[in-house]
Amino acid sequence: MNDYMVKTTGIHKSYGSLPVLKGIDMQVKRGEVVSIVGASGAGKSTLLHIIGTLDSPDRGSVMINQEDIFTKSSSSLAAFRNKAIGFVFQFHNLLPEFSALENVMVPGLIGKRNPDEVKQRAKQLMTMLKIDHRIDHKPSELSGGEQQRAAVARALISSPALILADEPSGNLDSKNARELHQLFFDLRKELNQTFIIVTHNQEFAAMADRKVEIVDGLIAG
Repeated sequence: MNDYMVKTTGIHKSYGSLPVLKGIDMQVKRGEVVSIVGASGAGKSTLLHIIGTLDSPDRGSVMINQEDIFTKSSSSLAAFRNKAIGFVFQFHNLLPEFSALENVMVPGLIGKRNPDEVKQRAKQLMTMLKIDHRIDHKPSELSGGEQQRAAVARALISSPALILADEPSGNLDSKNARELHQLFFDLRKELNQTFIIVTHNQEFAAMADRKVEIVDGLIAG
């Protein structure tokens, strides 16, 4: 059985005349926590966005759970992304007019799942992430750490096998950053999800099962 969740082969990406990724070959095992590091502009976020199907490569392929994802139609790709991939970004991107609970529910509702089941799942996740006492609060009423936990719960709502995080602790103080970092490992242990995390936090990067460094659009070493 193939135990790789993600496999990229020969990923190239340019923006205009600027080459950003120059041939990325990478494999990530199921249940693995992989950190991606490198200088600003090295191509880390571009790679993450391509793996997450938020962007497409100029050349190369991305296999997720043994599916060649860029052979899918745009509608099939959107459905795949909603079900199979969870995203956590540096900026929480919570909708200000919605409660924390409603924000967590959004991907499940977009995926046209049963609203009652989505609500129950959202409450379970918020309890697991220790923000169940804040379900009716708007994002502006939450601390930075609580907002990011709500964003993590939102990423988990559809039970995706793959979680992609782009500088998830970049806007948190050191205490909340450490708690968030530990949370990812706790979730991996409990839910056996695969995590690919772009970070400038060297302490966090070192905690990962494996650290991948990108230098000038290529994987170092």
